[in-house]
Amino acid sequence: MTAPALADRLRVLVVGAGGREHALAWACARSPRVAAVACTPGNAGTAERWPTPSVAATDAAGLVALARAQATDLVILGPDSAVAAGVGDAMAAAGIACFGPTRAAGQVESSKAFAKACMDRAGIPTAPFAVFDDLAPARDFIRAHPGRLVVKADGLALGKGVTVCDTAAQAVAAATALLVGGARGEAGRRVVIEDRLEGEEISCFAVCDGEDAVMLLPARDYKRAHDGDRGPNTGGMGAFAPARPDWPAVNARVRREVVLPLLQELARQGAPYRGCLYVGGMVDPRTGAVTVLEFNARFGDPEAQVVLPLLPDPVPWLVGAATGQVGGLTPVPAAGAAVGVVATRRGYPGPVRLPVPLTGLDTVDASTLVFHMGTRRSAAGWRAAGGRVLTCVATAPSLAEARQRAYGALARVRFPGQRQRQDIAAGA
Repeated sequence: MTAPALADRLRVLVVGAGGREHALAWACARSPRVAAVACTPGNAGTAERWPTPSVAATDAAGLVALARAQATDLVILGPDSAVAAGVGDAMAAAGIACFGPTRAAGQVESSKAFAKACMDRAGIPTAPFAVFDDLAPARDFIRAHPGRLVVKADGLALGKGVTVCDTAAQAVAAATALLVGGARGEAGRRVVIEDRLEGEEISCFAVCDGEDAVMLLPARDYKRAHDGDRGPNTGGMGAFAPARPDWPAVNARVRREVVLPLLQELARQGAPYRGCLYVGGMVDPRTGAVTVLEFNARFGDPEAQVVLPLLPDPVPWLVGAATGQVGGLTPVPAAGAAVGVVATRRGYPGPVRLPVPLTGLDTVDASTLVFHMGTRRSAAGWRAAGGRVLTCVATAPSLAEARQRAYGALARVRFPGQRQRQDIAAGA
């Protein structure tokens, strides 16, 4: 099958404000099929290159109006909040092509209990689990299961709603913080408690058109705040791609055993899935089997920052997914590897102080990509403003060389309280 028919020169609107959206805008802008890119609400990095009208990612009506005003051909949903707000539904009602699922299909991320139920019905391998709204039965369940557990807020929690527990006491404390303490607000009013899986984590990405899917390069993400996978979960401290030497076989297995069964189950429910389906899985080192940890209804962050630079032009597949024509297309990644390292501020993933001066961006080698997340720019210069500030990404023929280049670039960036993991892609 040939690439789906495209307009001669597409006008693309990327919805979101993070590093993932910066990477999506960058990838679209370098496509020969794209005439113009805008990013809303965008960030200081995207504003350096493209229009960044100030419409919130959750303002469905406002985004439809913006897309119409800009004669947008393709809307790309970046964050989970846009999916949960029904932006995909609003675009479909307005007849605007959208890469991103409807609210109903996006429940595979916005409700972990819903995702687990879908996996049960579709026969998708996942960890044994139970769902609770009250602390007492959750506590009883934990005490009756002496093995190591994972406690998850059911709803969206910006990547911070998961506690990986070594003891029953830790699991009880995590469940109490969510169900009684309101640690994650409404997202934690219900919890999923599941067995803790062991193995090698992998992030797989399927571009789906409702019935069929093609797989992009898998990545490895580093969620924990500190080296050696210690400390609290974060929104992501770095990533590399491809995740494994045998990634084609892993992709084929995930597509067959996870992605297609899930698409069939969602279609059966009347919620066909169009967009990027993120499959977070655990690979059994002995058998190669993949057990699903979670789904996300969008590209990962920071995984998008390392996957997209290895795709010569992702636009045909984004359009194919949005228009129901992705079947038969096979993305051919560039040879080599990509490594991305996230610079954060001291205190992250907790609250951070006021913005601080950020220097060195103009000294980073042009061959290295810098995707912004929490930066600001004024007449006084750049500032590090958010908890996660930016990602330095390098590509190279080998993973070791890409890693060296990424860390070398990040060494040129400076701000008070700067912190980054030093073991991204080490030993991979």
